[in-house]
Amino acid sequence: MIISRSPLRISLGGGGTDLPSYYEKHGGFLIAAAIDKYVYITIHQTFMNEMIIKYSQLEKVSHADEIKHPIIREALKLNGITETNLEITSMADIPAGTGLGSSGSFTTALLKALHHHSKNIVHPRELAEQACQIEIDLLNEPVGKQDQYIASYGGVTCFEFHPEGDVTAWPLNISTETLYNLEDNLLLFFTGFSRNASSILKEQDQKSRVDDKAMVDNLHYVKDLGYKICDALEGGELRTFGELMDEHWQHKKQRSPNMSNGKIDEWYELALKNGAVGGKLIGAGGGGFLMFYTEEKLRLRHAMRDTGLSEVRFRFDFEGTKIVV
Repeated sequence: MIISRSPLRISLGGGGTDLPSYYEKHGGFLIAAAIDKYVYITIHQTFMNEMIIKYSQLEKVSHADEIKHPIIREALKLNGITETNLEITSMADIPAGTGLGSSGSFTTALLKALHHHSKNIVHPRELAEQACQIEIDLLNEPVGKQDQYIASYGGVTCFEFHPEGDVTAWPLNISTETLYNLEDNLLLFFTGFSRNASSILKEQDQKSRVDDKAMVDNLHYVKDLGYKICDALEGGELRTFGELMDEHWQHKKQRSPNMSNGKIDEWYELALKNGAVGGKLIGAGGGGFLMFYTEEKLRLRHAMRDTGLSEVRFRFDFEGTKIVV
């Protein structure tokens, strides 16, 4: 049996500039961090002459072309795997649709397991690009490249998305002390809302493609904030980072009326009154997780828990997508 795992992620700055509709014209930049919450894929060779695919549904098929799950189907075809005596199973620490990049993590974990099954060595860059090829080129999902790249590389990583499609990745130049303080002072709370990122990202994608001035100006501003957040983190100015996160969220909300809702706005304001310097909704918006930077952790935790929100504690992951067994 082969077991692979791929980390989920949080965005620290510049999110949204990794969509092709934006970076192909203007270039993109963002900082993301992999966290110790994972998507797992297992591949097992069986003695049955059929493929068994287990995720939220169960599929039994005689050929890869018959698989309904689009990512699994395309990943098998892309890697030329035609064996029918395989059982593929997926599990996750946190459910999909919660803004932590689970689709990109799922795809990279699956590809890593398939490459290992075929005895191929694959570089994180190649793994990320193949995942992007499946999601963006083959399945035409209106997603960016952030999730696949941070899942592949892990760490707290800067990404520059070039107009021709190349991606440059490098670790954030942050001191160990700042890194630990950042990790300790970021709190993550589940809103209880899950959503399909595609519907929100589709609006951004369509407006960027037709050079909608408000959308493009918004993304320019967010990209600039990404560089400012990079400078703040590398300079150890964590409070400035928190303030920039709040600025990031205020601009992110302007992209779509579906980005937030009354309940999320209420929780956000409550957090600011109880020690949060700044925060934002992780992912495309509309639901998922609220993340805050605070130097008053106990106060903020109590305030959020009193409203019924559950916290997910995390650490950064520096291993990226890997084979576990």
